[in-house]
Amino acid sequence: MTETVKRSLRAGLRWTSLRLRLVVVFALVALVAAVSASGIAYWLNREAVLTRTQDTALDDFRRQMQETAAALPTRPTKDDLQRAAGEMASSSLGYSVLLVAERERGKPIVGYSDLDTFTRAHVPDSLQEQVARKQPLSSSNEHEYHLFWQRTSIAGTPYLVAGTRIIGGGPTGYMLKSLDQERQDLNSLAWSLGIATALALIGSALLAQAAATTVLRPVQRLGDAARKLGEGKLDTRLVVSGTDELADLSRTFNRTASSLEKKVADMSAREEASRRFVADMSHELRTPLTAITAVAEVLEDEADTLDPMIAPAVHLVVSETRRLNDLVENLMEVTRFDAGTARLVLDDVDVADQVTACIDARAWLDAVHLDAERGMMARLDPRRLDVILANLIGNALKHGGSPVGVRVRTEGEELVIEVRDHGPGIPEEVLPHVFDRFYKASASRPRSEGSGLGLSIAVENAHIHGGDISAANSPDGGAVFTLRLPRDAERIVRNDEPGADAPDEDGAT
Repeated sequence: MTETVKRSLRAGLRWTSLRLRLVVVFALVALVAAVSASGIAYWLNREAVLTRTQDTALDDFRRQMQETAAALPTRPTKDDLQRAAGEMASSSLGYSVLLVAERERGKPIVGYSDLDTFTRAHVPDSLQEQVARKQPLSSSNEHEYHLFWQRTSIAGTPYLVAGTRIIGGGPTGYMLKSLDQERQDLNSLAWSLGIATALALIGSALLAQAAATTVLRPVQRLGDAARKLGEGKLDTRLVVSGTDELADLSRTFNRTASSLEKKVADMSAREEASRRFVADMSHELRTPLTAITAVAEVLEDEADTLDPMIAPAVHLVVSETRRLNDLVENLMEVTRFDAGTARLVLDDVDVADQVTACIDARAWLDAVHLDAERGMMARLDPRRLDVILANLIGNALKHGGSPVGVRVRTEGEELVIEVRDHGPGIPEEVLPHVFDRFYKASASRPRSEGSGLGLSIAVENAHIHGGDISAANSPDGGAVFTLRLPRDAERIVRNDEPGADAPDEDGAT
């Protein structure tokens, strides 16, 4: 998966995270507000509609009972009741009426305005009991009988049922008023409120999207700019507009980027000057060192003929001259790595023969045990492999003592070379620093026979091949350095820039 695709996926995840949360929060707030407002509005309208219809019907029924039912004879006939019920039901309010009277005790007669619509069976028993119950008279109650009502449902249709009795021995009347029209009106109101809630929810989501875009677009630009800055594009800046907090943040980012760019430029300039100084110094030292080395070799050849008091000084000068020469060569090698001018010169080599040649050239055959099969071919830079092996084996002999084991094997497309000694191993606190330049394991021993650059040069040579070196302690004792290189480093050479300077033929060991 390419970096661009990964970046797009990360951007999509960020979009999902912040933007979606803003939209959800806005939507939830709008939903709660809309549902609350719609619920309150529905409840208020429902009570208003039902109360208005109920009060109108009950007032009209009370008036009809007072004017029509009260005018009936004390012992009305069924026809009287039927005629009176029909007259009362002819009201424009459209309710049905039934009247109940007694011709003789225990023998009730009933008059219906519409027998198919409203019968005594439709009147709840609890309502009949309340209507028939005589109320005690008091200062706050001047009437024996009152008008009672109840909402009920018949065959799924809501109705208002009410009843009262004529005071002084008149008939008992009941009315049945359908509330189906009011239910339909309330259902229409509920649908309207539901649609309004849905529209409010959609509107809030759109507003949240717009708000999120307004807020998150500068944040996204800031994130992209920070990512570019992290990738090394130090000239990245943001276009600032406005005076809000995000604009202040963008200005702070620009100031930080400018400061960082200046500091990195200063550090690069100092590093380049330091690298150039080391390279120039090493180059300038080579000429006098060549002359000094020649003189030292002549003195070494004549050391046996010199005064015994002078001979040790001659040997010291010779050894220190060689050490200084190695240090200069190592410094020049390091400057080539730092400058990026080190290049590979590849060749097909037999790894076992290459390792044997490295050991034989330094007279280590008696101190090194080699485990390698001949015919194991690899395409790499033989000079740089020799530098790596010389440093690893020399370091093992110096600090671990002989015998040193060298094992060569392949793992897939990798060449693996292990160099193991039988010394005390590497202290755990030293392991992370063994490849650092000029690192000394003991501060009390700042001077040693080596330059402190050998292992760092070895790992740089491994890196230029596309490989690496690791250091560890063996469970059986001693240190183990593991070199891993690709068996074919051709792709590394193809990635090098054209026209790069070829590496010098002399290497540091």
